[in-house]
Amino acid sequence: MDQIAVLIPCYNEEKTVQKVVRDFKKVLPEAVIYVYDNNSSDQTVRLAEEAGAVVRHEYQQGKGNVIRRMFREIDAQVYVITDGDDTYPAEFAREMVDRVRLRQADMVVGDRLSSTYFTENKRPFHNFGNSLVRGTINRLFHTDIKDIMTGYRAFSYQFVKTFPVLSRGFEIETEMTIHAADKNMQVDNVIIEYRDRPEGSESKLNTYSDGAKVLMSISKMYRNYKPMNFFGMLALVLTIVSAGFFSPVFLEYIETGLVPKFPTLIVCGFALMAAIQSVFVGLVLAAFAQRNRQEFEMNLIKVDMQYKELVKHER
Repeated sequence: MDQIAVLIPCYNEEKTVQKVVRDFKKVLPEAVIYVYDNNSSDQTVRLAEEAGAVVRHEYQQGKGNVIRRMFREIDAQVYVITDGDDTYPAEFAREMVDRVRLRQADMVVGDRLSSTYFTENKRPFHNFGNSLVRGTINRLFHTDIKDIMTGYRAFSYQFVKTFPVLSRGFEIETEMTIHAADKNMQVDNVIIEYRDRPEGSESKLNTYSDGAKVLMSISKMYRNYKPMNFFGMLALVLTIVSAGFFSPVFLEYIETGLVPKFPTLIVCGFALMAAIQSVFVGLVLAAFAQRNRQEFEMNLIKVDMQYKELVKHER
């Protein structure tokens, strides 16, 4: 088991990967630096090896697939994950590691949005998207996480070994955040400086398509983690629609004693039935979600015991 594992997912980062590896080796000399190559077509692998990183491969394309492989293969007391594009300064890694070691944090978020992100980042829609995602998740899940989409984080062994990675791409950061919030895991925020990519280094993130995937992921996870809230809101909308269309039909019946708009009345009835069904679906799924949280807590205890055995064995 490594004391600290620095995990760097990479796809065509030959311009920056050597600097990133060397910076983290300097700040965390006791750490093992892992570069996971995701089908790069440039010199990323060779340059990472020359810088002293342990290079491994994930052949399924997508950041989520890479992180799934990392979390499955690496055992460490503390994990630090960063990007290979040199946008996250290594000098903040020690504080993030200490939050896990000394304050028992399960996940430490490298908060760009409270420092230089909005001035350094040259893509305006990214600024809006980050603010939108942060506000949405914090409201829906009642959290106070300062940066949802950051790729700079530290994790405990317990978090890594109990986190079910389902995303394939850049939605992975959102998935991590919502998982931590739902499972009541301790999340700390560390303000970091952010610098934009150096000239010649290109982002792999597609602003619009990946942004849409993130928003869709939030909707799906809210449905799965908070089913009563999700289906309760759906039931409320259906009830309001039903009442809105039913009102003129009812008023006309009061005035004339006739119901000339039978199709409207039938649609109102079906909408109200759908609302009632949504409430019961929410109740049933909420019971399953509660059961899943109980099973997660029991699994967390087993993983914690496994971690203590591994640490004891290392000593």
